[in-house]
Amino acid sequence: MNSTPHGVHHVSALSADIARNHDFYTRVLGLRLVKKTVNQDSPGMYHLFYADGAGSAGTDMTFFDFPQAAREHRGNNSVTLTTFRVTGEAALNYWAGRLTGHGVLHSGVTRVDGRAHLYYEDVDSTRLALVDDVGEGPRALPNPLTDVPVEYQIQGLGYSGFTVPDLGPTRAFLETGLHLREIRTYPTEGFTTHVFQMNAAPGEGQGPHTELHVTERGDLPRSRPGAGSVHHVALRLRDSDVLAWLLHLEQAGYGNSGRVDRYYFQSIYIRDPNGLVVELATDGPGFATDETAGQLGQRLALPPFLEPRRATIEAHLRPLTLSQGDPA
Repeated sequence: MNSTPHGVHHVSALSADIARNHDFYTRVLGLRLVKKTVNQDSPGMYHLFYADGAGSAGTDMTFFDFPQAAREHRGNNSVTLTTFRVTGEAALNYWAGRLTGHGVLHSGVTRVDGRAHLYYEDVDSTRLALVDDVGEGPRALPNPLTDVPVEYQIQGLGYSGFTVPDLGPTRAFLETGLHLREIRTYPTEGFTTHVFQMNAAPGEGQGPHTELHVTERGDLPRSRPGAGSVHHVALRLRDSDVLAWLLHLEQAGYGNSGRVDRYYFQSIYIRDPNGLVVELATDGPGFATDETAGQLGQRLALPPFLEPRRATIEAHLRPLTLSQGDPA
């Protein structure tokens, strides 16, 4: 196994208020709800997928619904930044104005690691940024359900940022376990961030969607998960490579979940020595498996093994629309 994953597939985080979360990602960020389903391991809670107009792999941010969960206690051994790609500084300037108009605090356009960024947080304080990809990476399919102009719409996920107290074990996992390579470093608040790169899929080009950024800092307590925290980052695999990756991980000594059928994609879950959860996920079969492109996200979608429990599951789920008087 000499290949690497070929980009970020999705990022999954926790929300304490799924109705406000849904409003933020669809109305404010202009993403499309492409799959309204449940946590397959705990089907009493929503699992929502927001993505481009077609639900393309590499564009989706997903959320598990934990009502009234306490906020994350930020610290080490955690995912500390999720980025979305837009193209051109004009797009970042548009987003600075849009976020301000929706009452979302942000950093203003600033340059980090040679790229223009706009930092902000969502309604659960999940740490996010928009990054100018200067046209690198796959192009999103436009979302027709938003008022965000097509040229400024989010193109997909960029890099994910990790923070660990000791880089060594995570570096070994990324290099030996996943075959990423370190390509550069840059300073972050007096510490050093190390950039590890995957090989892009043919025709997609290198760029922030193929990177993981790991900051080593020993001055932080260990994080405690909660609302606003990221549970895992998933990386893209070719559908035909799952068995080869399972064999490679076993030979490299990295315990894993084995192949898990998530119906919309196949997955392998690995926990690195610093406790970070990384998923390897296939691009296919995709979200149109059980819905047409025009119907994505409109009804509760359940994998076949949960379909017999639909009535019970639906009875326990809350509305996704904000009640009158709720803060937007």
